[in-house]
Amino acid sequence: MTAARYPLDALGIARAYAQGEFTARDLIEDTFGRIAIGDKHVNAFTALTMERAFDEAAQLDAKRAKGELLPPLAGVPFAAKNLFDVAGITTIAGSRILAGNPPAKRDSTLVRCMREQGAIMVGALNMDEFAYGFTTENHHAGPCRNPHDLSRTSGGSSGGSAAAVAAGFVPVTLGTDTNGSVRVPASLCGVFGVKPTYGRLSRHGTFPFVASIDHMGAFARNIDDLAVTYDALQYIDPDDPACSARAIEPVGASDGSGALRVARLGGYFDDNAGDEAREVALSAARALGARETTEFPEAAAARGAAFMISAAEGGQLHLPSLRSRYDEHEPLSRDRLIAGALLPAAWVLQAQRVRAALRKRVLELFEHYDVLIAPATPVVAPHIGQEFMDVGGQRLAARPNLGLLTQPISCIGLPVVAVPMRTSTGLPLAVQVIAAPWREDRAFEAARRLVDAQLAWCPEPPSFLRSGGAQ
Repeated sequence: MTAARYPLDALGIARAYAQGEFTARDLIEDTFGRIAIGDKHVNAFTALTMERAFDEAAQLDAKRAKGELLPPLAGVPFAAKNLFDVAGITTIAGSRILAGNPPAKRDSTLVRCMREQGAIMVGALNMDEFAYGFTTENHHAGPCRNPHDLSRTSGGSSGGSAAAVAAGFVPVTLGTDTNGSVRVPASLCGVFGVKPTYGRLSRHGTFPFVASIDHMGAFARNIDDLAVTYDALQYIDPDDPACSARAIEPVGASDGSGALRVARLGGYFDDNAGDEAREVALSAARALGARETTEFPEAAAARGAAFMISAAEGGQLHLPSLRSRYDEHEPLSRDRLIAGALLPAAWVLQAQRVRAALRKRVLELFEHYDVLIAPATPVVAPHIGQEFMDVGGQRLAARPNLGLLTQPISCIGLPVVAVPMRTSTGLPLAVQVIAAPWREDRAFEAARRLVDAQLAWCPEPPSFLRSGGAQ
């Protein structure tokens, strides 16, 4: 069989499977075949859950044969960043430090939610160690490569999650976003991503990075797949103290009607964006009818606060292993974690105060606008190993500054949908569609309108997979 036999999108798979066009077992065989061929190039996966996947496929096939009602994602293969607990495999969070731990006894909440909706777990995905990075140049597992140009980074820290979708291995994946770890790889790999409101999705059963900023998220090849996945993940979870008791609010049933008040973020978001990044933000804003440019209050201070809080919380979390197993830590992050652990408490407290004050000012913007538009990354994907990037005439260190445009948003905890756009380089670059807290519906609605305007990037699977296929 060839890879073209099955749809690449989640909803297409679910519809075709429900209509009896193939068995779940055959689909999963094909999925692992494509991974075997393509992941030699991409390096998105760190573990495959083959036995589990075939067991789940058999259960679905039996359910369908009995004429039982199938859940909405029945048969859809998915994978998760390797900091999500997956029963039967060790949660390594991109690190050698955790590799000797026993396998997880149960799934994380979000993996369980996907399973309950009929999706089939096929593996765990590459990432920056302990989610501290923007490039997934992992020295333990090897770098995850961008499927559109294998010499380039996939972004991070959820690089494997974005690359697996961009390569066509699976239609949807799970990731996390503290300072941009969904939005940066979504931008560089040309896939859709969502970082919901802080506290919307449960973090239970995931390895933490920065408890006060960590968000869960997802990736998909198209906006409808992203919406149905996001809806499947909503669950009021008493096991996560940050997970809100707010009612579940689906976004998958929008009718596309109603006006949206849209503005483009200028100032900081223009000054720290390259030409292509500014152009895609302008194109998106025009398509959505934006008549104004506004500024995100004290965006640089918001980014500074996010940096300070991330370094301090992450450093304290890992200080014991940094003391005892320094050489086993990722070289790209270990010294930054140590520096963070040494930050004075008064500085971190002040960063939290700045964060709270700026949140109030930012929320005032949503009295005037429903959606704000900004680039997701300052440039297209840098090359693996590239130390510096040029951003509007500024020579900046590449690895820490790929999050220039995402960190201010993370600090405030706003919901964002990343929409991949075309650029003159032939490589993707996303815009952030930003909404008020708990208004993911507005971000999804604006994203759908960009898709309808034919501005979104819709790539074919990479040539190395199209030419090979899963035989």
